[in-house]
Amino acid sequence: MKLNIKDKFNQELPADPNKENSRRQVFESCFSNATPRVPSSPSLVHASTEVAELLGLTAEDLKSEAFLNIFSGKKVLDGTTPYAMCYGGHQFGNWAGQLGDGRAINLTEVEHNGKSWTLQLKGAGETPYSRTADGLAVLRSSIREHLCSEAMFHLGVPTTRSLSLSLSGDEVLRDVMYNGNPAYEKGAIVCRVAPSFIRFGNFQIFMSRGDVKTLKQLTDFTIKHYFPNVEQGTKKGYIEFFQQVADRSMEMVVHWQRVGFVHGVMNTDNMSILGLTIDYGPYGWLEGYEPDWTPNTTDAQMKRYRFAHQPQVVLWNLLQLANALYQLVEDAKPFEKVLESFQKNYHLEYLKMMSQKLGLEKFNGSTDIALVNDLEKILQLTETDMTIFFRNLANFSKATNIESDKDFLKVIEDAFYQPEEVKDDIFENWKKWFSDYAFRLNKDSTSDKDRKTKMNLVNPKYVLRNYMAQVAIDASDQGDHSIVNELFELLKKPYAEQPEHKKWFTKRPEWARHKVGCSMLSCSS
Repeated sequence: MKLNIKDKFNQELPADPNKENSRRQVFESCFSNATPRVPSSPSLVHASTEVAELLGLTAEDLKSEAFLNIFSGKKVLDGTTPYAMCYGGHQFGNWAGQLGDGRAINLTEVEHNGKSWTLQLKGAGETPYSRTADGLAVLRSSIREHLCSEAMFHLGVPTTRSLSLSLSGDEVLRDVMYNGNPAYEKGAIVCRVAPSFIRFGNFQIFMSRGDVKTLKQLTDFTIKHYFPNVEQGTKKGYIEFFQQVADRSMEMVVHWQRVGFVHGVMNTDNMSILGLTIDYGPYGWLEGYEPDWTPNTTDAQMKRYRFAHQPQVVLWNLLQLANALYQLVEDAKPFEKVLESFQKNYHLEYLKMMSQKLGLEKFNGSTDIALVNDLEKILQLTETDMTIFFRNLANFSKATNIESDKDFLKVIEDAFYQPEEVKDDIFENWKKWFSDYAFRLNKDSTSDKDRKTKMNLVNPKYVLRNYMAQVAIDASDQGDHSIVNELFELLKKPYAEQPEHKKWFTKRPEWARHKVGCSMLSCSS
């Protein structure tokens, strides 16, 4: 097994001079050395050949003892110095001070086919940033991260990737619901892969301490390696850098809204500077179309990170990044201009995205705004599955005469959790909307067949619903990893019909409505 090692972060940026693995505040440093904890009896649960190929690894490499040893943390790659990054962040809107990689350890960076990748183990043990935690992770959360990272990539959502999922052979104590009932669970390690794991919080920590020197070093490094078309070391360049981060973050959150993904923990330390979805904790997909839904039990009361609020949270987080970068520019107006344009442009990008989900040739102003707004209201009148609704809407014929065709709702009836509720005023609301929709479609020249093809490219048939992940977790906990593999393969083609997997194209079953892990989740992992 050979990897083309090309470390940059821990070669070009200032290191913590203290080499001990002790909890502490770390100053004027971007990272601290951290060696993975040696697992007692590691075993491979699953690995992605697709991600392996990005790194120059083969399918045979994935079966090797060397692969298992490196990516479970048992052995450190020759010529590398693993490390944990120093960063701060706002958690649920409040400044939390120094956070850092509490259980993530960056193994190394590799180059292959002209691209650079950072390899990071999650759940590999304590670091100087672990605070009071053990730095470990359990199987249930690791399965969710491994599956979701790859599922999101194939949905077309900017994301970190996952190379492998391993069991450590050790037991880890966790209180799943934070209700005073801790229990031992199987320990696991995920190898995450991304061009970089630099976060908004990496910049914030230096701003909070008035450490402009290290802030500038980090910013110049980030621009040099990840924003090569941005002018380096100038105020103009720092503003352009911020603009590009805002653009990438907007693209990411528009995709989240498109597929119904809810991150759950959009703290600034969980915001990638590259606009990638990062840190898959208590995430979820909308089942019923509920704009105020959040999958995070910690956020159940305030609902700060609810589905509909995600774009505003991204904007708020960008404001915090702007506050950090301000120290390099000392002029607020350019940052304010970027933030104002985000608000305006997001609204337009969202409407364009929704028009694609509806199969419209192009977005046409106020008429289409009303069509989208009316739909979002009606979807909430009775519990309606978002994924199934939009996927099946592609089967609607624009030739349908809503007045005479009493069965026009059959095309979407599988999306209703309680179809008997769709009567009286609710039925009349749907009737009017479908009438408006048919009228609008008939203004386009696209045939029903071509429209369906286009809609099916943006409206997935399969997403990683929480209950699906839980089914895989329950089986794996008993030593059966076949469902992990089945879901992994299914989610590589989320827009394909895959009739052999139609059992997964269904609403959340009633048994899963309130089951732990199948609806809301805690941050325990």
